[in-house]
Amino acid sequence: MTRVIAVTGATGVLGSRVVQRLAGADGIALRLVVRDAARAPRVPGAEVVPHAGGYADPDGLRRALSGVHTLYLVSAAEAEDRLRQHLDAVAAAVDAGVQRIVYTSFVGAHRPVPTFTLVRHHAATEEAIRASGVRHTVLRHNMYADFVPFFAVLDDGRPVIAAPAGEGRVGFVSRDDLADVGAAVLLDDSGALDGQALEVTGPEALSMAEAAAVLSEVTGRPAEYRDQTVEEAWATRRPSGHPDWEIEGWVTSYLAIAAGELATVTDVVPRLTGHPARTVAEHLRAHPEDWAHLR
Repeated sequence: MTRVIAVTGATGVLGSRVVQRLAGADGIALRLVVRDAARAPRVPGAEVVPHAGGYADPDGLRRALSGVHTLYLVSAAEAEDRLRQHLDAVAAAVDAGVQRIVYTSFVGAHRPVPTFTLVRHHAATEEAIRASGVRHTVLRHNMYADFVPFFAVLDDGRPVIAAPAGEGRVGFVSRDDLADVGAAVLLDDSGALDGQALEVTGPEALSMAEAAAVLSEVTGRPAEYRDQTVEEAWATRRPSGHPDWEIEGWVTSYLAIAAGELATVTDVVPRLTGHPARTVAEHLRAHPEDWAHLR
C-alpha cells in the first residue's frame, strides 16, 4: 500500500535535500508542502501543494496534509511566535489524520531549562507531539557544520569568530548527513523508531578555536576565535538591528556551547545511514558555496 509522505520546508536547505533522497523510493507518494510552488524541487511524480501561510495558517496546513500518512515537520524559521506556529502545526497534522510525525528538534531539548533559549521552543513542541498520541520520531540535530563560516566576520580581511563560547565544544553535523538520517527514518515504517528522540551529530566535538582552525585549513585564509564576555557579545550584535529575542538566541547558543550542552557526539548517522558522519572539514570541502563570502 502506498504511503503519502509530506515534507514541509521542501524549498529549504534541509528539506530539499530530504526530498531528493526520497525521490523514486518504492511504496511512497511524495507531497511537497511549500509556500512558493515555483521554488519547489523538481522531482518526478511528487505532488506540490502550495501553502503560502505556512505554519501560521493551521487551517490551510490541515487541508494541505489531508491524506498524509507520514509528516516530516521541519522546525519553523526563527520567529518570536515560533512556538505558537509549531503547536498549531502539530494540531493541524493531528486534525488532518496524519499517522506519524518526524520532527526536527535540537540537541539538549530534554534538559529542564536549556541555556539556548530557542531550544525551549523545541522542548515544548516535542511535548505537544508526545501528548497528541500520534506515532512519532524526534530528530534532535546538533548545530549545522555549514554555520561555521557564517559565525565568522571579516576583520581587516581576516575571518574572526567572536563569541562567548569559551572552551566548550560542538558536535557539528552536516546537513547532508541530517538529510540522509531524515530520509532513512521516514522510509522506515516498521515502528522500531516510534517514540524515540535521536540526537544526530557529527563524528567529533570541536571547540570554536578548533572550528576556526578548520576554517583556516579549508579556505586558506587564517581565521581565529576570540572569546567574548556576554556584555561584549550583546554590544557587537545590537548594531545588526535584530530584535532582542533574536540576539538573545544567538548569544545563548554560544553560552550553551560554553556550558557543554552541545558537545554531544553519537553514532546515529552511521547506524541509520551505513556511512560515517562527515567532519566539518569534509562538509566544507564538499560545499565551497558555504564559505564563498569569506573569499
